[in-house]
Amino acid sequence: MKHLICYLFLFVFFIGHTQEKLTYQKPSDEILELANAPLAPSVWITDDSQYMLLLYRDYYKTMDELSEPELRLAGLRINPKTNIGSRTNYYNNIKVKQISGDEQVQVNGLPENPRLANFNWSPDQTKMAFTNTTSSGVEVLVLDLKTATVKSITDANVNANMNDVINWFKDGQSLLVKLLPENRKELIKTSEAIPTGPTISTNDGKKAQNRTYQDLLKNPNDEFNFEQLARSELYQVKLDGSKTKWLPSNLYTSISFSPDGNYVMVVNVNKPFSYLVPYYRFPSTTNVYKKNGDMVQTLLEVPLIEDLPKGFMAVRTGMRSLSWRNDKPATLVYAQALDEGDPENEVEFRDEVFELDAPFNGKPKPLLKTRNRFRYIQWGNNKMAIAHDYWWNDRNTKSYLFNPSNASREPRIITDRNYQDAYSNPGNFVTKRNENGAWVLSLTKNNEAFLLGDGYTEEGQFPFVEKMDLNSLEKTRLYTSKLKGKLERLIEYNPEKDQLLVRIESPNEYPNYSYKSLIKRKGPIPLTHFENPFKSIQNVHKEVITYKRDDGLELTGTLYLPVGYDMEAKEKKPMILWAYPREYKDKNSASQNTQNPNEFTYPYWGSPIYWVTKGYVVLDDAAFPIIGERDEEPNDTFRNQLVANAKAAIDAVDELGYIDRNRVGVGGHSYGAFMVANLLSHSNLFAAGIARSGAYNRTLTPFGFQSEQRNYWEAPEVYYTMSPFMHADKMKTPLLLIHGEADNNSGTYPMQSERYFNALKGLGATVRLVMLPKESHGYRAKESILHLLWEQDQWLEKYVKQEGDINLENPMGKD
Repeated sequence: MKHLICYLFLFVFFIGHTQEKLTYQKPSDEILELANAPLAPSVWITDDSQYMLLLYRDYYKTMDELSEPELRLAGLRINPKTNIGSRTNYYNNIKVKQISGDEQVQVNGLPENPRLANFNWSPDQTKMAFTNTTSSGVEVLVLDLKTATVKSITDANVNANMNDVINWFKDGQSLLVKLLPENRKELIKTSEAIPTGPTISTNDGKKAQNRTYQDLLKNPNDEFNFEQLARSELYQVKLDGSKTKWLPSNLYTSISFSPDGNYVMVVNVNKPFSYLVPYYRFPSTTNVYKKNGDMVQTLLEVPLIEDLPKGFMAVRTGMRSLSWRNDKPATLVYAQALDEGDPENEVEFRDEVFELDAPFNGKPKPLLKTRNRFRYIQWGNNKMAIAHDYWWNDRNTKSYLFNPSNASREPRIITDRNYQDAYSNPGNFVTKRNENGAWVLSLTKNNEAFLLGDGYTEEGQFPFVEKMDLNSLEKTRLYTSKLKGKLERLIEYNPEKDQLLVRIESPNEYPNYSYKSLIKRKGPIPLTHFENPFKSIQNVHKEVITYKRDDGLELTGTLYLPVGYDMEAKEKKPMILWAYPREYKDKNSASQNTQNPNEFTYPYWGSPIYWVTKGYVVLDDAAFPIIGERDEEPNDTFRNQLVANAKAAIDAVDELGYIDRNRVGVGGHSYGAFMVANLLSHSNLFAAGIARSGAYNRTLTPFGFQSEQRNYWEAPEVYYTMSPFMHADKMKTPLLLIHGEADNNSGTYPMQSERYFNALKGLGATVRLVMLPKESHGYRAKESILHLLWEQDQWLEKYVKQEGDINLENPMGKD
């Protein structure tokens, strides 16, 4: 009897915890062909339009790369062997092309198996500096564009664990480089370390409401290792490889030269470190040095930032957002909060902006006050600059035209709009490099500026170039793109040369660059000729459809029909709906169409477009607005709006006659996965779902999530109602859960999927959990992504292509 009880226990245990031992799989040939398509190079063009750099990389990493050593400390992921971010994207080849010619010249001197990153133009753009990661460390290489040759100027002892790894001196003959300190101590192997005591955290009664950050420091060993990995020495390294120590060992995070190159602003992190927030909220010191390394002034000492006021608009008090004034040789600009950094405090102006001239020990000069939270300034000249602010709570943004030389003159508000209102977007001001190589407004002698706009309208998208008289604020339209069947993206405009850089694409034509002339009206000059690598789907039918929610709100989605679909026969096919919810404070912005059917059809790793090759209709990027107007928060009615969005989308495609609405699957990533779990729990619209890297229990993110600023204790019913975990008993639809085991996104701990799976399994739902080893929030290794596509394909074939029993009379039937 004793043995029988033991046997029964083991039987129940293994039945209840069924695992599959499965090696990495590959999807069907139709999907695999698209997934293996080559990636076109990235394009960099010099300001003088003489040279083009073509940077090549592999689309995927390998599992071997993801399996390299990794330490997760203070919000960073570091390879302690090579001393660079362990998730860094690398390029592996460079070609140089003269704009006036056709030949692409292979760069000489690249190391074997290069892994290139941290690209940085020299001041005159005749050279490009970058890092190469070897098997043992990081070195600095310099490319001479004229000769198309590369040479190394350092050993593989560069510290690329933090920001601003390499910076050019003004003369273009040397660089300021972070090198590993000679006396760096050996790291503690935390898995082998014997504890010397408990880890203790305390609070003195202050409120410290922080998001659920990941990869934080956890104990004194982590603190020690972070300090060693973040510590570097600054060296001035000449192009011949000779070097001089510039500053001694410290935890340097930010390095910025003044426009004239005579001063350097350097930020370093200090102790005490924190177990609650990432490194960029640790104590810090901001110093200014001369270009020879001599100390000039300590500008700022910032304490540990663990206890900001509540809300997205909360900031610390004191100087913040320090930057150089681009139209002056060496003037610093910064903002200070006028509301004590607390968005709850009602004030007329939220921030004030000041400037401080070299040598930075005089009295700061006030420039302007902003009604919202200060963002940035685009500098023109001594009499003209444009400042921008924003306020999350009402989605408002303002732009101010002001006179930097006369603070008594009231700034003119030139835009005052909802930044989610795409139709009212005036575009971005055109900038150029000045004599110091800093970006400033491109102005005519008559103080006319230029704007490049995306051009979204009710009738479609028509990108434009406008000229704006900054004296009268009158605008003149110089160009409107109206290419039929194509999308023309406006990248840069040089009014002095009358040269517009554009990128033109269509659903079956890969994006390619050209120069156009607006005044002379000459034909476009093609710069690249990239071919479409996705031939098998180049002729699929694609359109943007418009439809209405049951409350009259207009919605859109991009509809793809299966390869070879007969539009006349209209056979009803299964459909995949893919979406991501977005919050709005007004219906007007939520209803706008920002999708373009002329965009190139590009099946990236997370796209549902692959399945047009398998007989599915795909509705991609279906609009899922969640609206809360005036005092109402969007999440107060999250579930109802979510279901209404889904039903409207299915109704619209069904009315077109393309689908069998009994065979509709839904998918999403991150907050889209959260959407999927809610839809399957609270509606009967879908045959199956795919949820990738989501969060399902909002009580595990108690101090806010996504666009929710209220904490759990202020809105417990909202947190409960929105959490699929709390309603796991209502799940009756097959759900595929996928999550990276190393997810570092705030709030989407892998535990979220694991606990949700356990709840669903315990309640008898049809569910499968796939945990991808080494993967973060977005998946990178080819092995992982091909397996992901296989999992999704198997799930869709089994549960969506097979007809299900869906309650169309009561889409909210599960409640």
